[in-house]
Amino acid sequence: MTPIWVFPAYPLLLIAPFASNLIDALPSSAAASRINSVAIAFGAVCIQGTGFLVSLMIYSAFIYRLMTQKLPRETARPGMFVSVGPSGFTVAGLVHLGNTVIPKIMPDGYMGSTDAPFFLKLLSDLVGLWLWGLCIWFFIVSVGAHWQVMRPNDPDHHIAFDMTWFSFVFPNTALVTATLAIGKSLESHAIQVFGTVLACLLIVVWIFVWAMMIRALWLKRLLWPGEIDGAEASLKRWVGAGPANGIGHEIGHNLVGGIFRHRVEV
Repeated sequence: MTPIWVFPAYPLLLIAPFASNLIDALPSSAAASRINSVAIAFGAVCIQGTGFLVSLMIYSAFIYRLMTQKLPRETARPGMFVSVGPSGFTVAGLVHLGNTVIPKIMPDGYMGSTDAPFFLKLLSDLVGLWLWGLCIWFFIVSVGAHWQVMRPNDPDHHIAFDMTWFSFVFPNTALVTATLAIGKSLESHAIQVFGTVLACLLIVVWIFVWAMMIRALWLKRLLWPGEIDGAEASLKRWVGAGPANGIGHEIGHNLVGGIFRHRVEV
């Protein structure tokens, strides 16, 4: 089990950031009212909450797996960074909605109070800080899980390139946007500088991962018959670990050979 199981909920987790940027880009409150921005904002909060709660249930399975089993295998371990995304995107969306969008679109006297925008801003900041801490915690756990495999000269503790390396980039954009949103909302110069440093590091990591992908293609270690995502090697290891009888080896050999021939034909 890895946090990649969260992927079906990821479209829901992007609704609030999209909605907040959409409404914030409108030139005036009159333009916002023409597209019923209040309904868009509260609908985005509802859908964002659904996505986060679904991911929270998957979080529990992931934490249980970490407590009872070993870390994921090396090729799947970068997927641990996917756990950073749900809380990060939720922070970015809610804080942006509460600080920029809600005061712009909230009608006067909403629910009988003229202070409704202030209270919603305060609520979004508190919830954002709460989830921002969770986002940072998952980031630290994911970084720590890769410490033992970042040894280039040690073949037993070295992680080869796989397309899962892009998990180093995309989920961590949520941490960057959440940090910048929190810093802007609280008017904290230190948090804004921290978010800017994270953004610069993320750009460097993205360039590095992209270069490693080109290198893997050049060395024929990626998208090559029999070596796609390491599935061929995994099947061979599984067959080798099975019962040492002629029937078992023949079945395993036919299975591996059939998959390899299918890939060549495709």
